[in-house]
Amino acid sequence: MDVQERPAWTDGPAWRRPLGLVRSRLRVHSIAGQVFLLQVAVVVLLIAAALSALVLQARSYSTTDAGHRTRTAAIALAGSPGMAKALAGPHPTATLQPIAERTRKTAGFDYVVITDPHGIRYTSPIPGLIGKHIYGPYQRARNGPYTSSFTNPLAHIVDTTAPVRSPGGQIAGYVSVGITVARVNQGVIGQLPVVFGGAAVALCLGMGGAVLVRRRLHRQTHGLGPAGMTHMYEEADRARARLQLLYDAGGRVGTTLDVKRTVQELADVAVPRFADFVTVELADPVLNGDEPSPGTGTAGGPALRRAAVSGVRGDAPLYPMGSVVSFLPTTPEGMGLVTGHPALAADLRRARAWHERDPENSDKVLAYGIHSLLSAPLRARGLNLGIVNFWRAGSSEPFGDDDLSFAEEVVARAGISVDNARRYTREHTMAEELQRSLLPRGLPEQSALDAASRYCPVWQGVGGDWFDVIPLPGFRVALVVGDVVGHGLHAAATMGRLRTAVHNFSTLDLAPDELIARLDDLVTSLDQPGTNDEQATEVTGATCLYAIYDPVSGRCTMARAGHPAPALVRPDGGVDFADLPAGPPLGVSGLPFEAVELQLEAGTGLVLYTNGLIYNRERDVEEGLAALAATLRDATGDSPEGMCDAVFHALVPPRPRDDVALLIGRTRLFASDQVAEWEVPSDPSAVSQIRSECVGQLSDWGLESLAFTTELILSELITNAIRHGSPPVRVRMLRDGGLVCEVSDHSSTSPHLRYAATTDEGGRGLFLVAQLAKRWGTRYTALDKVIWAEQSLTVTPDQLRDALIS
Repeated sequence: MDVQERPAWTDGPAWRRPLGLVRSRLRVHSIAGQVFLLQVAVVVLLIAAALSALVLQARSYSTTDAGHRTRTAAIALAGSPGMAKALAGPHPTATLQPIAERTRKTAGFDYVVITDPHGIRYTSPIPGLIGKHIYGPYQRARNGPYTSSFTNPLAHIVDTTAPVRSPGGQIAGYVSVGITVARVNQGVIGQLPVVFGGAAVALCLGMGGAVLVRRRLHRQTHGLGPAGMTHMYEEADRARARLQLLYDAGGRVGTTLDVKRTVQELADVAVPRFADFVTVELADPVLNGDEPSPGTGTAGGPALRRAAVSGVRGDAPLYPMGSVVSFLPTTPEGMGLVTGHPALAADLRRARAWHERDPENSDKVLAYGIHSLLSAPLRARGLNLGIVNFWRAGSSEPFGDDDLSFAEEVVARAGISVDNARRYTREHTMAEELQRSLLPRGLPEQSALDAASRYCPVWQGVGGDWFDVIPLPGFRVALVVGDVVGHGLHAAATMGRLRTAVHNFSTLDLAPDELIARLDDLVTSLDQPGTNDEQATEVTGATCLYAIYDPVSGRCTMARAGHPAPALVRPDGGVDFADLPAGPPLGVSGLPFEAVELQLEAGTGLVLYTNGLIYNRERDVEEGLAALAATLRDATGDSPEGMCDAVFHALVPPRPRDDVALLIGRTRLFASDQVAEWEVPSDPSAVSQIRSECVGQLSDWGLESLAFTTELILSELITNAIRHGSPPVRVRMLRDGGLVCEVSDHSSTSPHLRYAATTDEGGRGLFLVAQLAKRWGTRYTALDKVIWAEQSLTVTPDQLRDALIS
């Protein structure tokens, strides 16, 4: 037979031909039939292996048993009473031969031989061997019983020799007991019929079970052959891989609340297990946290922006990150956006609409080897957030219809994470805008000190740290920093409420400890439960430091509620932290707060900050204070702006876990020629004299244009102090960016502005003061009351006329 006529089953290696012949003759083409034959072969092999193991075990057992039996008999005979005496007697054979033979026959041994110490037989089952020397290693038994086995031409024998000792311990002879293994095996051989019968029953049961399994498997596999079963298993493996990818996507996509990070995680998880390249385009509003507009990504609608790219290689000619992309309705991307379901272009070379959208780039993509595209819309709550494009290239098989449902499931799950990130971005942006609107946009003009500030928000979220510089009457200034524990809208809103409250309280010109006490009362009232069904949001963990600096006296008065003490940087470079009672946080205990007054020389740095500057997970408070002091010493000669930069550079990490507020002021002192003071006698006639002296001082300052209005203001204030106040009465004028006139006395009464009737003889004085001054008011000190009025340095005649007419 030539090669062409040879049967197919003869092809291949020779060892496969018998199996092929069996398959051909038995027509075993199904998996069920092959499994049946395999089960039969396995059952037969198991039975054969069991029988072989049984025979080997029986042989091993026989040898061991023979050794135990001969050893027991030899030891018993050697140690029996009278044995040593019989060996030492005149006729050992006559005494011992009957005993040895009786033992041999009763116990079924092949021989029992007793010898003298030199191996000469006294007994033997063969009488002709008595008196002759035995063979074997009997002398090895000198120290105790010795068992050995050997084979002679007739049988395999197991022998045990035991020494017989005299009463003095010397060896009087030996006892050797032997038995053939065949004699021991006779008991095991008798059980073989039972063993083979059990094996036959097992074979029948195995065959029956194989038949049942064959029938059931045949029904389940519908008679599939090896090729069909292989294909079925490949579908199962693919489904398992897809399920694993879905599981991984659930764990790896959406780990943060950042939109760009989320879509990048989606792109990364699909490469290379589902696609060779993945691109994600999002609507610009989604990136900013807003909802996308209708028609996003389609013709005539807003375009999309590429927000994520991932691939097995980095040189694919796909649009780069940040590119603005729009799609035609007939492209896979456009169809996905319009229908809300994945669209497929299995062969991009035939995708005419896709090619016409950008022919130049499409040619580059095809030349690169990308040949298949699957586009799935990224949707959530009925909104098109963007589109996810899966690309396959090179030898990867094209996308098929079974890939559509899988891509839709993956992208749908990711869409929820993207939408959550989008809404978080919107809330975060709103919180940041709220916080920025509540913080000061710049420091106000004032002449008491040079000031600079810095604010760094928490890395993720918004916080409740704040600061302020508030000008006060008499060219004084208030510095304040506060901290609301926590992050988010609640902390930012609470910060805004407290900052507004401080501004309002500062208009009353309260001392720092009084202002902190009122702020504490406010927080306590805010923490009271609501009267309706909703629970009022509590203000927890708020702290504050409030300081007032007077550039005329150089005194700084401050109080704090649970806030870090300020640092004082002396002009010579020394750094101290103010010894200021801490006080409890706001709204905690209702206890009084204590103020401290410090005398500061000109050029002293007053450094106020929040807890985030000196404390974090890597640095405790003591280390933070030491680092702050060292930085301030090194930056002593810098301006407040430079000091702020140095402190932030040294102490604020790139991604702070808490927001940081820093306020630095460098003090100034008024020169002596900027202040003029008089003590007024308790006599109304003295008003004119004081008024004249004040006008003279204005001339010295070059402020003659303010003489008339200043005379009117001082006349009213001094007269009221003399009539309604308590002595001593003092007058002070301050000149800097404006002119301030102050009249103080020891009474606690406060004047009130009112409109006088046409028949009233008085009541118009304070109204006139209010019209002539830029602002006026009353403040209280520890000893007296001060009524003040501030004027601009330049007053035109028209302004004066309007003030007098009104």
